[in-house]
Amino acid sequence: VDADDVITKEEQIFLLLKAKAKCERHLKAKVPKVQGDDPSVSLFSPTDGFCLPEWDGIVCWPEGVPGRVVAMPCPEYIYDFNHKGGCDSPSPWALCAAQQGHLPHVTLFSPSFLLQEVFDRLYLIYTVGYSISLGSLTVAVLILGYFRRLHCTRNYIHMHLFVSFMLRAVSIFVKDAVLYSGSALEEMERISEEDLKSITEAPPADKSQFVGCKVAVTFFLYFLATNYYWILVEGLYLHSLIFMAFFSEKKYLWGFTLFGWGLPAVFVTVWASVRATLADTECWDLSAGNLKWIIQVPILAAIVVNFILFINIIRVLATKLRETNAGRCDSRQQYRKLLKSTLVLMPLFGVHYIVFMAMPYTDVSGILWQVQMHYEMLFNSFQGFFVAIIYCFCNGEVSHEYLHSLLFW
Repeated sequence: VDADDVITKEEQIFLLLKAKAKCERHLKAKVPKVQGDDPSVSLFSPTDGFCLPEWDGIVCWPEGVPGRVVAMPCPEYIYDFNHKGGCDSPSPWALCAAQQGHLPHVTLFSPSFLLQEVFDRLYLIYTVGYSISLGSLTVAVLILGYFRRLHCTRNYIHMHLFVSFMLRAVSIFVKDAVLYSGSALEEMERISEEDLKSITEAPPADKSQFVGCKVAVTFFLYFLATNYYWILVEGLYLHSLIFMAFFSEKKYLWGFTLFGWGLPAVFVTVWASVRATLADTECWDLSAGNLKWIIQVPILAAIVVNFILFINIIRVLATKLRETNAGRCDSRQQYRKLLKSTLVLMPLFGVHYIVFMAMPYTDVSGILWQVQMHYEMLFNSFQGFFVAIIYCFCNGEVSHEYLHSLLFW
């Protein structure tokens, strides 16, 4: 759903070691059956008509026929990677990476792409973005809370949205700090490809050391979900003002509050309970198969509903502008007003989420993958800043109250 949560290099290496251990156990059981009573059968012998299964540091290869290329699907423990091999001389398995023509060194595996420099750039983008958003949102909340005449249902909802952005940013920083500190995974960063081929057992992990990480990831997912749902609340509120003739703002505020903070708590709690029961392995930031849909489906639903509300509101604005400007020849001014209204509503409704929503990360590679990650990191991290600018710092009511306070200071 979101690019904020990505796999670290240490976690990638740890998963490779676990895959290595599993492959070694498979080879120990498989090779004796193939060799039978003839120990002279080697790992590669064209006369025997097959290549024995082998671990190459990345993938556990099955038996192969000389002269044929064996394509392995992207394993679940490898992020954004496909693998092909050919059983031929002089090497039992001639390796090549799909689309790239060579096998990248394992130390190049990174949270966002195979190139470390791309990860560093993405990390810098979202760190700067969330820091700026956090600072601007803090000021915005203080301003809206300080001036009593700004206390109304609309601004209360804005404040809830601002706080959800702030908690999302803080939870990301906390999660990163927990993941990148004091873990046994950090000791694996220096492991080379040859080490992966020689190590037969992944280092045992003490589950107690992952408690803090699990808590950090759970809170991150909760605050991520609440942010999406408060964006949806903003859309529902604006939509209700436009389409409902009699709308009790105070009455619905409590319902919106329960919806924005309470509903995400329900499905995140369900996810945490199921994860602890069925897939309590390492830190919970790693994918656990279909369990991810417990959280992703409600978030995707919020994005889709909000986008529908956005389209409907823009339709109404366009209709009213046409009616207001009926008989006038200057249509350019009408389009400028509509464009301005659209641009103002886009960050509030999180319209940018819809662009890559139907494009999973593992189905994208190369330049398009980088475009997606840079796009999402940039807009996700700076969205809070844009919202604070538009709905607080550039708000006419806020400016009036600020100038009024200066005059009567």
